[in-house]
Amino acid sequence: MNPVLAYVCVFLVSLAVDLIPFFGPPAWVGMMLLMLKFDLNPWLVLAVGVPGSVLGRYLLSQFVPKITDHTVKRQKTEDLRFVGKKLEQRLWRSWLFVLIYSLLPMSTTALFSAAGVARVSPWVVIPPFFVGKATSDAVMLFSGKFVVSNLREVGESLLSVKSISLMVLGLVTLACFLFIDWRLLLEKHKVRFDFKIWK
Repeated sequence: MNPVLAYVCVFLVSLAVDLIPFFGPPAWVGMMLLMLKFDLNPWLVLAVGVPGSVLGRYLLSQFVPKITDHTVKRQKTEDLRFVGKKLEQRLWRSWLFVLIYSLLPMSTTALFSAAGVARVSPWVVIPPFFVGKATSDAVMLFSGKFVVSNLREVGESLLSVKSISLMVLGLVTLACFLFIDWRLLLEKHKVRFDFKIWK
């Protein structure tokens, strides 16, 4: 394959994967597969893959509200919008949270879904996400390249305790975004779960 076309594929795969409105494979997996298959420069893969991911997450945050308006209870969407307004009042705190979250090897679907439903400004989420995404993807790509090149010496199961723990942590984070009564938490500092969020 033509190298330019291969890099275009990296961008499109990253964009497509991060448009999925539910848990899917992380974009760095697609980047790494294309990098290894076509022997691409990892820095150029990052240079085109990360913007593709950022654009995908941005578009996800834009169309998620249209889906949730028809499927999620009005009270829950209002709660998430309330959280969004609170996040916009303290920009540095929300940037720090998004940056740390993006650095962790967890899906950011929950983060962008909540930001979209809450109508949070893209400028609250996109800049720290870009930095965190570029950093975490660089670590994953270079460590993945090392593992593949040393495959005989390195063998780690996908069903390891670490992998399962990260998956459970991601699901718990999503549950917190969806089921916590955020307005009650922020106004009265009380934690209450509301599992009846669907229409």
